[in-house]
Amino acid sequence: MSIFEYNGAAIIAMAGKNCVAIGSDLRFGVQFQTLATDYQKIYKIHDHLYLGLAGLGTDAQTLSQRFVFKHNLYKLREERNIKPSTFGEMVSSTLYEKRFGPYFCSPVIAGLEEAKDGTWQPYLCGMDTIGAIEKAHDFMVAGTAPDSLSGMCESTWKPDMEPDELFETLSQCLLSGVDRDALSGWGGIVNVITKDQVITRTLKGRMD
Repeated sequence: MSIFEYNGAAIIAMAGKNCVAIGSDLRFGVQFQTLATDYQKIYKIHDHLYLGLAGLGTDAQTLSQRFVFKHNLYKLREERNIKPSTFGEMVSSTLYEKRFGPYFCSPVIAGLEEAKDGTWQPYLCGMDTIGAIEKAHDFMVAGTAPDSLSGMCESTWKPDMEPDELFETLSQCLLSGVDRDALSGWGGIVNVITKDQVITRTLKGRMD
């Protein structure tokens, strides 16, 4: 078994109209043994920026603490929150620093970025263990079931979805994807990020 599949994960980030959503499953296991069903894989950086970390659980916790620390330093120095695109580059460089002994994590970044014309644009990106960035305008997946998650997203995503429709679409993709993966599941959690608020909802899934 690959070290990336040791704990199991399923993460989806999806773009909508002036909103973005990111969701993950809640299972924490050691290979095929389930240890917890309330393990969160999504970390809040600030109100308009969330980070999902799929891969080895210990490395995910280490990385999340490092990124929160780096954002706090940035906020002290610049007196503003970091932009999602800038944060993506920071995550990439942090991973590349350790390329000869990498963290076993695949980050997914979802955020809203204010454009020059005053509108809020979704920002989505993912990367591998050494920080090679892949940006997307529609959706980004990571975890132990990327094929089934990608297939569901490709068949159901459409542009300019409102927050409620975006939540419903991402939730159905997440639940359907983890049903085809023994290493993830046991419900999920979805964060929908808009300009004014973050809506967090918990999903109930199959418990087998």
